[in-house]
Amino acid sequence: MVKDDFTAFLGSGTEYQGRLTFKGTVRVDCRFIGEIVSDGKLILGKEAFFEGTVTVKELVVHGVLTGEAVVGKRTVLHQDAKVTGTLNTPILVMEEGANLQGDLHMNKDLGLARMGDESAQFSVRPEHEGNISTETIKH
Repeated sequence: MVKDDFTAFLGSGTEYQGRLTFKGTVRVDCRFIGEIVSDGKLILGKEAFFEGTVTVKELVVHGVLTGEAVVGKRTVLHQDAKVTGTLNTPILVMEEGANLQGDLHMNKDLGLARMGDESAQFSVRPEHEGNISTETIKH
């Protein structure tokens, strides 16, 4: 993906506080404290430090995320990612070196339903739910 494919790009050296809503794809490489809501894709770059709540369709993390994330489709944690808090996602892809500490809830319908997708149906028991504290084991 080239930089021009982004709806917005919040570069390093800047700081934002508040609420961001968008359509499409946004890349954040700065310090952001608050809330991000979208039916699109959020990319937290290597220099990103996010604290707050995120509700998006897709989430890609290279930097730091502290708080709660509700993801409707898929979350990708790259090797430098550090996530602390609560992650709700139907699919989690984690590279070696990524760090996830907190609560992980994986239910294929949970993320979409929380995002307002009325076609999603809740199951009584989530497929995978629990408290997780993990660091990738290197071979």
